[in-house]
This record gives sequence, structure tokens and C-alpha cells, in this order.
Amino acid sequence: MPPAPRALLSLRFPSPRLLAAGLAAAALLALPARAQPVSATYLVQAGGVTVMELNATLDITDAAYSVEFRSRLRGVASAFGGGELVTRVEGTWQGDAARPRRYVSEGSFRGESRRTVLEWPGGQPAIRVMVPPNEAERLPVPEAEQRNTIDNLSAIAQLVRQVRRTGRCDGAVRVYDGRRLSSMTASTQGRDAFPPARDEWSGTALKCGFEGRFLAGYRRDDDPEVARRPQLGTAWLAESAPGQPVVPVRIEAPSRWFGTLSARLASVGTPGRLRPIGN
Repeated sequence: MPPAPRALLSLRFPSPRLLAAGLAAAALLALPARAQPVSATYLVQAGGVTVMELNATLDITDAAYSVEFRSRLRGVASAFGGGELVTRVEGTWQGDAARPRRYVSEGSFRGESRRTVLEWPGGQPAIRVMVPPNEAERLPVPEAEQRNTIDNLSAIAQLVRQVRRTGRCDGAVRVYDGRRLSSMTASTQGRDAFPPARDEWSGTALKCGFEGRFLAGYRRDDDPEVARRPQLGTAWLAESAPGQPVVPVRIEAPSRWFGTLSARLASVGTPGRLRPIGN
């Protein structure tokens, strides 16, 4: 695959996945135990050019949770063959642990349909649908290593639920999405101030660092040593406006081809009622 489309394929899922993980983690952080669904839209830029739009919707209660992410390529990135992805999960809580029931990731890239469905009968992951077959793209994750893992969105909900009790971004989880096995850690890194700017959030925000490491499920044409290198990202959390729920206001993460990707809050509110930032 030529470099540019390959790079956009990595964005499409989106990669680094840590970018979307940071958005979900930060958004979940400040939600009370019982809250109405919260939605937020983020524009992802590379080199000052918008390449992706991310929409997140989160519904968290004492007994259950659901998380949905929608991503689509924009601008010059879409010229290589539009890509879009919808990922959602629903699950329950067992004590402090997330117990996913059904995880679905589906979309298309360059005209190719992609769909993954996972369920957890008996508490262990089981692949129900995998299109295209994983064997064509990636080395398989050994079954023994799949056990006692959860999907990436459930893992983030679990990690952040712990963060709520301590008020810090500290924790670690192992995740499996049907194709890849990885570990994720988060740590508190203080606070940063953002000066006023047009159509952007300004103020002081909590700074959280994230690190992801691929453990298995590498692409067949990847260099394993390169794939195992840690992927680092940063999320800044704050109230979108005085008295409003805390959400991620900015996320930064590196990409293989485009340097640092920066996701910035564009609108926030309840599903169907989003308020633009800076208006």
C-alpha cells in the first residue's frame, strides 16, 4: 500500500487508537454516577489541517454503561477514499470491574466493509463476526492471552471509574478488540493553562498522560520491534463552560506519518443538542 493511503488507514481506525481512548477516558472522568448521556465533537488536525472528525456519546449509570464513537475522514484525507468507523459497547459493572456484553466496530475504508462483533459468554471474549478475516492482515492473538481481557472502550470506562474515586489519572488495564491485544496505563501530570483563542477552549485543565503498548496481533507487514514501542498521548480535562460537565478539551498523540495529531473540542452537550465552543 502506498504511504499516504496506508497512513490514512491508520487514522481511520483511528490510529493511534490512544487518541480516541484519551477522549473517552477524559469524558468519562467527571460524569457523576447517574447522568444523562453526554455528547462531544472533536476536530482532529495534523499540521494545522483537519483530517478527521470524532463524535463521542457516553451514557453511564451505577448499574450499566454504553459508549459510542463515530469517526470519519475530512478534508484532504478523504480524497484517498473516504473512511468512517462506528464503535460501540454496552456492559454492566461487577464491583469496580467493567463487564462488557456486546462490542461492535463497523465501517468502511476505500470501499471495503469492515465489521467486528465481540460478546462475552461466561465472562470471556468470543468473536462473533470478523470482516475481513483477521488472518489476512494480522498475526493471531493466542487464545490463552485473550482470556480475562475486555474491549478498549470498556477498559477505559473501568480505568476512569477508578480515577473518579482518587481524583487522579492513574491506572492500568489489558484490552483486546478481536484483532489486537494491548495494555494501557494512565498517569496524572499536573495542570496546564490555555490562553484565549478564537473558537477554542481557554482556561486551566487537568493534564493526563496515556501510554499504550501492543502485546500481540501485529500487522503481518509490521516490524515487531517497532510495533512494540510504547504509544504516548496526552489529554487535558476541564469544564467546557462554567458549571458544565468536565470533558476533554484537547488530546494530542503521535502518528506514524503525520507527526502529532491534535484533537480539539468543537461542540458539547446532550445527544442532538450540541453547543459550539467559542460561541
